[in-house]
Amino acid sequence: MPDRHRLVVVDDEPELRAMVAEYLGRYGYDVTTAADGREMDTCVADAMPDLLILDVNMPGENGFEIARRIRARSDVPILMLTAADDVVDRVVGLELGADDYVTKPFDLRELRARIQSVLRRNARQTPRAPSPKEASTALVQFGHLRLDIDARRLLQPDGEQLELTAMEFDLLVAFARNPNRVLSRERLLDIAHNRDTEPFDRSIDIRIARIRRKVERDPTKPQVIKTMRGAGYMFVPSES
Repeated sequence: MPDRHRLVVVDDEPELRAMVAEYLGRYGYDVTTAADGREMDTCVADAMPDLLILDVNMPGENGFEIARRIRARSDVPILMLTAADDVVDRVVGLELGADDYVTKPFDLRELRARIQSVLRRNARQTPRAPSPKEASTALVQFGHLRLDIDARRLLQPDGEQLELTAMEFDLLVAFARNPNRVLSRERLLDIAHNRDTEPFDRSIDIRIARIRRKVERDPTKPQVIKTMRGAGYMFVPSES
């Protein structure tokens, strides 16, 4: 039985909302449902939930548009419900900052497994004393930015904090603890994604592209996180 996580399901199909809420409620989740973005705004007015589940194809404001505006102000985990076998939907959702996706029609057991996986990845761990090996990586320079691992913050030179999703933070930590080492996509998935590799896991490329837009002075010519063709990615620390 998981902790009583609060979930908000946004879908224009009332039968699906009721089915998902009833099923997840049996496993201890506190589920609120909404038919559209307006109802969702009411649900999250006081506090963001632990996870948002957004259907992509809704009349009016669709799931992509909702994800875009939510991600602009919050790093709440987002799971997208996409059309079956529509790779474009998955790519767009991940580019907008979604943490995972489930294709319709879906098995409720798979949905619950995905929810558990996303919640585990995004759980804020209790701070612990770093090991001697990790101590030197508590504050890491990424180009002109600094990653504060203990505080889970990415800082600009003036101290201003840049927003990171939990996945982006995990990937940065993986690079910070493996400087000048090539990390394959599979290894990055193992370190930061925490789920079995799937045929569609070029999602790492999409997430690296988002990170580069934050840490690179010129994302089109990356110097901090370099692509090692055919092998993966490598973090190159600044010499300064």
